This record gives sequence, C-alpha cells and structure tokens, in this order.
Amino acid sequence: MSGPGGPGPGGGKLDINRAGVSELEGALSGIGRRRARGIVRKREELKGFNSLDDLLHVKGITTRILELNSQRMTCRRRPSSEEAPGRSPCQQGRDAPVPQMLAEEENGVQAAWESEESDCSGVEGGSGPESDGSRVRAGQEPEEPASLARLEPVSSRVCGAQEEEEEEGSCCSDEGEDGSDVYFYYTIGERWIDYLERTEEGSLIRHVRPKMKRKSENGLDSRALSPGKKLCKGSEYGRSIHGSGPRTLGPCIPSPTTTFGDLRNAKPGQGRRRRIPSVAPPPELQDWLRTFQRWSGPEKLLALDELIDRCEPSQIKYMMQVIEPQFQRDFISLLPKELALYVLSFLEPRDLLRAAQTCRYWRVLAEDNLLWREKCREEGIEEPLNLRKRRLLSPGFMYSPWKFAFMRQHKIDMNWRSGELRAPKVLKGHDDHVITCLQFCGNRIVSGSDDNTLKVWSAVTGECVQTLVGHTGGVWSSQMRDNIVISGSTDRTLKVWNADTGECVHTLYGHTSTVRCMHLHGTRVVSGSRDATLRLWDIETGQCLHVLMGHVAAVRCVQYDGHKVVSGAYDYTVKVWDPESESCIHTLQGHTNRVYSLQFDGTHIVSGSLDTSIRVWDMESGNCLHTLMGHQSLTSGMELRDNILVSGNADSTVKIWDIKTGQCLQTLQGPSKHQSAVTCLQFSSKFVVTSSDDGTVKLWDLKTGEFVRNLVALESGGSGGVVWRIRASNTKLVCAVGSRNGTEETKLLVLDFDVDLK
Repeated sequence: MSGPGGPGPGGGKLDINRAGVSELEGALSGIGRRRARGIVRKREELKGFNSLDDLLHVKGITTRILELNSQRMTCRRRPSSEEAPGRSPCQQGRDAPVPQMLAEEENGVQAAWESEESDCSGVEGGSGPESDGSRVRAGQEPEEPASLARLEPVSSRVCGAQEEEEEEGSCCSDEGEDGSDVYFYYTIGERWIDYLERTEEGSLIRHVRPKMKRKSENGLDSRALSPGKKLCKGSEYGRSIHGSGPRTLGPCIPSPTTTFGDLRNAKPGQGRRRRIPSVAPPPELQDWLRTFQRWSGPEKLLALDELIDRCEPSQIKYMMQVIEPQFQRDFISLLPKELALYVLSFLEPRDLLRAAQTCRYWRVLAEDNLLWREKCREEGIEEPLNLRKRRLLSPGFMYSPWKFAFMRQHKIDMNWRSGELRAPKVLKGHDDHVITCLQFCGNRIVSGSDDNTLKVWSAVTGECVQTLVGHTGGVWSSQMRDNIVISGSTDRTLKVWNADTGECVHTLYGHTSTVRCMHLHGTRVVSGSRDATLRLWDIETGQCLHVLMGHVAAVRCVQYDGHKVVSGAYDYTVKVWDPESESCIHTLQGHTNRVYSLQFDGTHIVSGSLDTSIRVWDMESGNCLHTLMGHQSLTSGMELRDNILVSGNADSTVKIWDIKTGQCLQTLQGPSKHQSAVTCLQFSSKFVVTSSDDGTVKLWDLKTGEFVRNLVALESGGSGGVVWRIRASNTKLVCAVGSRNGTEETKLLVLDFDVDLK
C-alpha cells in the first residue's frame, strides 16, 4: 500500500513534502532515522519544501546525499496563486531556471549574488515580484530581497540565428518544466553564469549575469557547486534564488572536457575568438559544426586529420597562429624563486645571458649571485678581491660580482683566442747569453742566465727592478715564492735572495757539482745535483736538513709536496724518498734511458724519458700503471693537472693524455704544428701554450686539440731564433727568446691579454 509519499504524479519517486520519517529512512540512501526526523522538522518549519535544495538546510544532509538520491525523490509543489495564467515568451524566459552559486568568500567579504532583470524586445519590464525573477509563496506578502534593491536591470538579447556567437566551453540542460529548452553556460575564468531559453516562436533569449557576487543566504553547502565546475546538462536540484520559487533541473551528468575555447577564454584579452574580417559565415556552417560536435573523440581526430590534408599552407599557418600562443607558458615566472634558480642552474652561461634579456623578472633571476658563483666554480674562477662589493647596475638591479668575474674571464679568454695582439713589452737584458730559467708570479718576473746573474723585472712597467749578482757560475735552476728567490748554479751552491732589495740572504753549501734542479714547498726546498744527491734545505735558516743518497748518476728533475720527494736521474730510474728518515721508499724501474722530466700530484708520478716513453706510476705501491707511447724522441717538458697530462717532445709534437686510462686524447699537430723541438709548455682549463726552437709560441684548444693561432713568431725563426722558456698567468704571457748564433737578441717579451675594468 502506497503512503502519502508513494507513487503518484512524481513517477514513483518519493515526495519529500508528503513522506513520513519511516518512508524517508527506508527509501533514501544515507538517510538514517535522525536525518529523516530532521527533514520532517525542517519541512514543518518552512511550511513545505520549495525544491530539493531546501534539504541542504537540514543538518547532516550534504550535496553528496542529494546526488545519491536524486532519482529517488521529488518535490511536488502546489501552483502559486500569484502566477499569471498567461505569460509572454520574454516573461517565460525571466522565469526560466537560473543556477545559483553557493557560499564562497571572495577577498574576505561575503556578498550576495547580484541579480539582473532581463528585458525583451516588445515587452515592458515589470517591477512586481515576477519581473525580478522572485516567487512569493501563497499567503505571504511579496518581498524584494535587499540585494536586489540596489541592482540595475540588464536586458537579455534575442539570439535567434546567432547561435555561433555563444561562448565556448558551455553545456546545456534538458527542457524546463514549461517545455522550453534552457541552455546554461558557466565561464570558469570570469565566473559568470549565462543561460539561453528557446521560446515558443523558436528564438533564443539570452540571460546574462556577469561577475555576480556570491553569498550563501540560505546556508547551502558550499560544495553544492564548486567555482571550477560547469553547470552541466540537467541537474535534478532546484535552485532557489533570493527566496524565489522552486526551479528544478534534470539529472546531473558529467560535464564535457575542457575545450580549446576554454583555454582561449581563460587568457586575459583573448576571451573572444578571432574573426575573419569581411567574410560572411556560410549557411551550412552551423550544421557542419553540430555534426562535428556529435562525433566521438576518435571520429573528431579522423575528421581533423582529413581536414588538415585538404588545407592550403596559408590556412595551416593561420591555425598555427591561433593555436601556438595558447600553449606558451612562462613557467619560470610561475615557479617559486628557489625552483626557478634550480632550473636556470642547468643552463650554460651563454644561455643565461640570453635568458636575462627575456623580461624584467628573468633579468633579476639571471643576476643571482649564488647562481653565478656556481658557474665560476665550474670554470675554476676565483672572485677578485676588488669586486666583493655589489654594484648597482640600474634601479632595482644589483650586479652580481660573481657574474662580473665570469664575464671578465670570458673577455680575457676571447682576448687570448682572437683579440688583437698588442705590441709586447720588450725586456732586454743578459746581453747575448742564454736565459736558462724563468719564473713569473704576480707582477714580478725573474730570469736566470748563464751570465751568472738573475734579473728581477716588473711585468707592469717592463723595468729591471733588481739584478741579483753573487754566483760565480751560470744559473741553471730557480724557484720563487712572494719576494723570495732561490737559485742553483754551476758553482755548486744555492742562494736565497730578497727580490725587493736584491740582497743575498743565504748561500747554501753542500753539493759537489752543478745544482741542476730544485723544487720549493713552503719554507723548504729540495735540490738535485749532478753529484747524484738530493738535499733538503730550510730557506729561512739556510740549514741543510737532510741528504738523500741513492742515485748513481746526475739528478735531472725533482718534485716535492712537503711529505715525499720524487727524483729522476740519468741512471734511468725514478726514486721516491721519505726525507725525514732519508730513506728510499721505492725505486721505479722501467725506463731504458735517461729521465728528463717529472710530475707528481701526491698520488701519481709521471716520468718522461729519452727512451720516448712516458710512464705513470702509483706512488703508494710503486707499480707502473700505464706506459704512454706515441712520441718519437725526448720528452722535454710536461705539466699535470688532475688527470690531464700535457707533454712536449723533441719530435715537435704535443700530446694530451688521460693518466687514469692511459689514453691519448689529442695530438697537437697538423699544418700549423711546430717545425722543431718543443722547448716549453703550459696549459689552463681551456688553452695549451707551447714554445719551440722554431721561434714561435702557439695557442691550442685543450678540448679539441685544434690550433688557435700564433702568439709569437720571431722573424729569425727557422734561422736561429728560438723561444727558450715561457711562463703564463691568467692575463699575461712571458717569453724568453734569443738565439745561439746571434740572429736574435736575448730578451723577454711580455704579452698582455687583460681587459679594462669599467
């Protein structure tokens, strides 16, 4: 037996205005006895529900519960005595269902939806309860909401055949209760609600409610309609607007996916689609678009593929102009600053400079001091002391001193590579004698010669500051630290000099033959002699601390790291010493001829010999790790940094090796290679500088092995002019040049690659 809320005109649905507690509890999901009682109490309080949404006033009833039961219940209403028996199409449009936004705060202030009254061509705008869209229940005085009292009416526009003018991203509802078609539109970006109503004559009336303020005056659950959701086709819930009568919609179905029109509307200034001027739309356009809209996703893709194949290039170009801007995003500006800087840290410095020209915010990010500090560390650049204070680049921008250091170094590198070669400073001295050793540190240059003297030069002015006189034989080795110079001579002594005053501080006696090599570390220096011994000296006291004996021939090269001494001799061996105990730890055997050059980094020992080979040894075990073959003659000079070894040979070639793998990375040769023996070399993180008996100094690219250019080319090169020694700093190159036959005057050339600080 059916009760008051049983089957009837509601189509078998439960009528919430008639059902009792037990019926509500038994027929609806999620409705217990407590909530059923709450529904009955609220119904008595309101003297009947006007719509299903009135259930949201009941404690415990949520939009989720309404969604679950939307097909199981209805709200049957009695006809309102205030409704006029006959209404114009425009009045019907004003009474059409209008969705109501639910409670939401905006900018901290709650305000009611602003409502507008629609006007229709040929119909007078009323001022009564019906004209403002509100309904008055029977037995109540018509009362206008306070929020409506201050609103100005906004007219609707008749759309008719202008359906193509409607906003994209909309969805439509089922027919209204009065039989008219009602189409609802909800634009996400601007948050406004429009709806269209098809009248009996077939025309469309558009009701516009732009940027309405929101307030939940009836206490509805704010989740009933989230701001980011579209009103979709047929919502079963009635929407009560400012106390108006119930207006029910059809059942809710999922809203359509976001269209390209939604993306365009969401961008400021692009809310309206681009129009083709002076072209009337074809009459079949709307039918064609409606057909396309009915197809499934795969069918649409197939149609688009066929359409593109039939387009001309100019039409494809137009599509690209419309589509591409919608997918351009300045993601860097959208990220937090820390993440944006992390992303930019993966860019090369050149790309960072380009990014700085994009916009003001990118410029600020690209000037980040820590970001450029990491770039400097990758390049091995230390921040100059005179740039520690940050400078104001322009209003709002602080110039990064790390970036300034990087840019300065970049300009210096470009000067080395391709800058105009300025006339070098010429430092003449030592007459026509051979310059046997050369030291360069800071702005001080020290040259030693077989004329028994050393000269101290200013690299800035080119003047000879001091001439160190005291040796009675030719000077063949030297070392320098700050203002201290140590020299070794064929007179079998070492001398310690003060470069500022030219005073000889100590004369170190002990060797019985020429002091051919030495190496300074801290306040101690190790000297190697043709007497086959090595001696460790304290340069502050002038005392000989230890004597290392074991070689059976002249000691030609020596290295000292403060803990261990490594020596190479004409007895074909390399020895590792503990100077404190004066004991030989390892004797490294393998070379078959004299050892002329050594490199030692604390872990690896690299030795070059007249037997054309280069050997890499492990210092701890004494084992030979690699034998580097490729040169054809004596390896006269080597330099080691990390795992990169550069070797110069009398065969006129220079090779770059990886001592960890034993692989030859590059051979510096080709049409521009040296034409005679390589006399000296030095390399940095980017370049290799080499000198030769052919009278040239050449610059090579370390990574590619390519010849860059000649830095020095003596006119007497090839006829006797030679470059004996070179020393380079970051910004300067010092070359000791001369000849053995008098064709070239003995002198020092100082080339400057520095940049002007502005």
